[in-house]
Amino acid sequence: MTSISDLTEIRAYEPERIAQALADRQPGEGPKPGSKAMIIACDHPARGALGAGADGMAMADRNDLLARCVAALSRPGVTGFLGTADMIEDLALLGALEGKDVYGSMNRAGLQGSSFEMDDQFNCYDAQQIVASGLDGGKTLTRINLNDPATADTLTATAKAIDGLAEVGKMIMVEPFMSNWVDGKVVNDLSPDAVIKSISIASGLGRTSAHTWLKLPCVDEMERVMASTTLPALILGGEVPNDPDAAFAGWAGALALPNVLGLVIGRSLLYPGDGDVERAVDNAVELL
Repeated sequence: MTSISDLTEIRAYEPERIAQALADRQPGEGPKPGSKAMIIACDHPARGALGAGADGMAMADRNDLLARCVAALSRPGVTGFLGTADMIEDLALLGALEGKDVYGSMNRAGLQGSSFEMDDQFNCYDAQQIVASGLDGGKTLTRINLNDPATADTLTATAKAIDGLAEVGKMIMVEPFMSNWVDGKVVNDLSPDAVIKSISIASGLGRTSAHTWLKLPCVDEMERVMASTTLPALILGGEVPNDPDAAFAGWAGALALPNVLGLVIGRSLLYPGDGDVERAVDNAVELL
């Protein structure tokens, strides 16, 4: 049984075990009619975004982060994981991804706080490696800033990623936001009208939308927001909430809408205010 303490030695002296672990992994069942997905997300560190709640370096300890992911993935009702290659490969070696749907994060170049944050080039998984690794699909962060010309390149790259995964019959989650520069920082507009606009733009990208899902924030007026698309959607967790009960109530309301087919939650469940990862995940699963 591989432990977290074994990972560095495996990477140093037996790196071939990574591909073998991915090849041997029992796959998940994929989306099924009448069911809701519960996906644990952990791709923020690769964008230099290590904070959770009040702790700006919460995710800096990789052993602790992996342990939290393993705990979350072990809970009944959790169906999948979303992350970058380093996280997915470590978790595959640990056996934590058995029977799970796994999605690879595709663009992390827009580093948090950088002057080039909107130039979010695709520098992680591509369609070829998603297939080679036996993953179920990919995910893009597609921030749309009407005042930043780098947005055009991000939209073009997102369209190419959609096309690439569609060609191999794999799902792609597109996470769109209308974003703005505010005092030198990129801030996402979470008003209902802005989310609707981002959905409309993202839905039209690529040569086909047949394999496109949306990964969306839970905002006000979700019924009106979700009426803007026929694409299937998953609700993201966002920042660790100050009021967990209100966050859970919002997720529950969104899940009642017909084209919301599950949750993709990261920091809110991995770093809950009371520190109890298992209970936070179990509470989220109950919403399904």
